[in-house]
Amino acid sequence: MAAGGVKITPMNNNFGKGINCRMGFRFFFKTFCLFWLLQFATVRSDITDGNAEHLKREHSLVKPYQGVGTSPSSQWDFSGSTLVTSQYVRLTPDERSKEGSIWNTVPCFLKDWEMHVQFKVHGSGKKNLHGDGIALWYTKERLHPGPVFGNQDHFVGLAIFLDTFRNDLHGMDRSFPYISAMVSNGTVAYDHGKDGRPTELGGCSAEIRNKEHDTYLAIRYSKGRLTVMVDVDDKNEWKECIDIGGVRLPTGYYFGASAATGDLSDNHDIISMKLYQLMVTHTADEESLDWTKIEPSVSLLKSPKDNIDDPTGNFRGTPLTGWKVFLLLLCALLGIVVCAVVGAVVFQKRQERNKRFY
Repeated sequence: MAAGGVKITPMNNNFGKGINCRMGFRFFFKTFCLFWLLQFATVRSDITDGNAEHLKREHSLVKPYQGVGTSPSSQWDFSGSTLVTSQYVRLTPDERSKEGSIWNTVPCFLKDWEMHVQFKVHGSGKKNLHGDGIALWYTKERLHPGPVFGNQDHFVGLAIFLDTFRNDLHGMDRSFPYISAMVSNGTVAYDHGKDGRPTELGGCSAEIRNKEHDTYLAIRYSKGRLTVMVDVDDKNEWKECIDIGGVRLPTGYYFGASAATGDLSDNHDIISMKLYQLMVTHTADEESLDWTKIEPSVSLLKSPKDNIDDPTGNFRGTPLTGWKVFLLLLCALLGIVVCAVVGAVVFQKRQERNKRFY
């Protein structure tokens, strides 16, 4: 008997179990939603938002391109057919047999970085009647013209190819233009006849030609992971193209861009190249390394033929990142909890129905 003579009746046990189950489910659901929102914010923040605080101006090419030239104080130098205007840097005009390049004169000593490239590929050529494409470089040497999109073969470092013309008529599992990545220590040649497939780390198709809006590409290198993302649909969002771990790149290399035309042609324009420093904590062992002595390499390679049945060209064998593993485990746990709650509710319903017969 409670104060005031009011009798307090204990709550029905089954009803209490149902309430607890529902409360537990709601709590878990809210926790899951909060985790998802936090994870989404984390993923979106992986790609820099253009924070000027982390912009490295000595490695960036922006309008009106005042630091471009051949003077000793210039931070960017160019060669070949490259034309520098106040609005764009045209690596090649829409003419046959042209090649041009532009290179940063300052070596980059950042361990973790992200390069945002605004570019434009356009010309009078119709479908399949244009070429050859643009290459973006982070290499040991600079200003060495050659057959690989206007740069030398057997390069040392990283290359991202924006290939607009199909050479390999047997590789019909992918559409062009096609974006791919390659890392070389100087002993590997780029195979034009096979569109670089034997040495490709991964890639994706992307409609980058004759767009009326701006087109962008982001190259991110951090803690041995190379990620390439594109924004070519005017949606103001990045779309993943390449994501590969086990990549080793040294410091002290140069950023650059080059392009070439052959029997077919296009205007290949660079609007801007902006390099951002990524604030990443490294272990004591990593900090003690001489990063200038690292040899470019990739440890998670598999046979190029494995890319044939994957139209995107991405490596299916690369390990999942930590947050993806955690998310999968969380989804599995959520499934178990949902099953348990449903089972408890069904059991409660049966108990209540059985009571009516007594």
